[in-house]
Amino acid sequence: SDSDENGSFSTTLDSQDDSKAVAIIKSVGELSVPEKYKSTHQIRPIYAFPVSQDKEERCRHVLSYVLKGLKAVDGSIKKESDLPAADPNTPIPLKYEDGSKAVEKGIALLLDRGWPSLTPSRRMIPGSWQHRMKLQLFFKASKAYYVLSDAATNLLKYGRALRYIKLALQCHDAYCSVSSTLHSRVLLFHSQCLSLCGDIQLMLAQNASNRAAYLEEYSYQTREDQEVLHSLHRESSCQAFNMASDLATDPEYQLFVSSKCYEAAYELLTSGVVKEHGPEQLAQVLKRLGNIRNEIGVFYMNQAAAMQTEKEVKKSVSIAEQEIWKKSFSCFEKGMKDFEAIEDSTNTSLLLCNTGRLMRICAQAHCATSADLSRGEFSPEESLYYNKAIDYYLRAMRSLATRGNHPAVWDSVNWELSTTYFTLATLLQDYAPLSRKAQEQIEREVTEAMLKSLKYCDLQTESARQPLYQYRAATIHHRLASMYHSCFRNQVGDEHLRKQHRSLAELHYSKAVLLFLSLKDAPCELLRTLLERVAFAEFTMAGQSSSGAKLKTLTGALDILTDTRHAFLLIHKELLEDYTESILPCGADGTTSSGLNTIEVMKLIGVFEPSFSFLLLQLVKLMTAMKRKPSNKDEELLKTYKNVYSKILRAEKTAPLLSRIELFLDLLQQLTPKTGSGDLGASS
Repeated sequence: SDSDENGSFSTTLDSQDDSKAVAIIKSVGELSVPEKYKSTHQIRPIYAFPVSQDKEERCRHVLSYVLKGLKAVDGSIKKESDLPAADPNTPIPLKYEDGSKAVEKGIALLLDRGWPSLTPSRRMIPGSWQHRMKLQLFFKASKAYYVLSDAATNLLKYGRALRYIKLALQCHDAYCSVSSTLHSRVLLFHSQCLSLCGDIQLMLAQNASNRAAYLEEYSYQTREDQEVLHSLHRESSCQAFNMASDLATDPEYQLFVSSKCYEAAYELLTSGVVKEHGPEQLAQVLKRLGNIRNEIGVFYMNQAAAMQTEKEVKKSVSIAEQEIWKKSFSCFEKGMKDFEAIEDSTNTSLLLCNTGRLMRICAQAHCATSADLSRGEFSPEESLYYNKAIDYYLRAMRSLATRGNHPAVWDSVNWELSTTYFTLATLLQDYAPLSRKAQEQIEREVTEAMLKSLKYCDLQTESARQPLYQYRAATIHHRLASMYHSCFRNQVGDEHLRKQHRSLAELHYSKAVLLFLSLKDAPCELLRTLLERVAFAEFTMAGQSSSGAKLKTLTGALDILTDTRHAFLLIHKELLEDYTESILPCGADGTTSSGLNTIEVMKLIGVFEPSFSFLLLQLVKLMTAMKRKPSNKDEELLKTYKNVYSKILRAEKTAPLLSRIELFLDLLQQLTPKTGSGDLGASS
């Protein structure tokens, strides 16, 4: 009889037979003679009434009958002066106080217990038919408004949904004022109302851009709703849940209210009266609690990130920043406990991942910069927070156990873990803390972090992140190669260590080239890596004494340089797409519409040209000075080298970029068939 969703309506106070009907009651005493109201005809079965299939229309039918019932009950209640005198020895419970104190009291009740104190009505005799009927009608009205609110939520009409859930809670407030006890079914339903109210407030916070439309929906009220509310106010001020159901303008406040609604619902479901009746509902509320705490944690985390970008000069971490971190961290921790309570490993790992991100924001905040925007050494605080972030990401991995449990979350955690190791290694390498650590120790730590980042670069799984992983893996190999290149140049004395550094530099340069080549959209990175590799060969040659060894090294270096043709082809293709009448339309940063940074290209050409000239000149000198008689092949090679060298010397340095690239492609093409295979990485 209490179901508003199947279209049935109860016409009795208790579960009486269908052969009895309720007539207009003239006096309370006549209720003791139910036979007096027996029908002379069989009542038509309930299912025979036409029922609308529209949920909202059915709820409106419910409310229209509830309103008629309330009017009938209100009209039958005698004036207070006609009621029996109150027992002077029995204190009369006070109704809600007026003014701001009443509102504060209602808020406290919502936050602390989830339901208002029971204050039985002084206008009705407890146990009378009016008393019981009002309880039924208030409860039915509350359920009807709940269904309307839920339907509006599904239609994304959050202003309307909040208005309906407010009315549902006001009906419950009036019910509490009339009832002396609250049954478990009432409390279970009330927890549903609070959960839905929390859902709506969360949606309102997440859709702040539509606030004007939601306000219009929220402010509208039908005449029927006004009349129902008027009847509710006969028994209650209906203020206990104003905080939960008011439309605020501040997203942070709405998130706060949403969390308090879920907390109140949780406390209801864990109370002694309800505990055994709603285990499934409790799991849903815990999930909502975990979610809202994550939302609030992310809200504060984004605030912390915004505070960093607004600071012009980072000297020290402010108290305000630290407070925001604490708020965010506390929310994430509480959310994790909620999800752990229902063994939701996927969401637990997501919150661990967010906590890891928060730790990275803390690390970035400890990066001190001076007025000229230059930064100092990598600090111990940065290292501490980056390592904390890594710990949280690893915990998130353990929470998921395997990728099969939730591939999307696993991939996200995997990416963040790789990113954090890479960031840690990059900062350690670029801003080495030489005042605190020895060069050798820093190199070991950089290598360790880079290799761990590489471990989490998923190059096999096809996904949107695969090109990003490939780019990162290539960058890692390039950075390691550069580091070992530097070690080889600076190492003096220990020949075994120099050979080891040389071997590692060659290995990582080779891997970096192959990975950049597979990307097909990183020509500058490919060109830079190849030029560094050529410089490495040039430095090696400088330490060699025999002409044969030097010739071999120079030939290998020229092989590497001819591999730059692939990079220049990619650059040429992108330039052609952007050229119009020999004018390149670049942005202020020198970036074309296709994403090519022409300023970077010019810098690399500034390295390429002299390196190209130097290799050719040295080869010509060595081959000319050879004592043995040159073969026909050697003579042909020498002629080619002289011809290419002559053209590179006469090249116009002020020519348009596209023309210069075309010249390089032509010269490299002349060398390619002359130097052997021409395959990338052949010299390694």
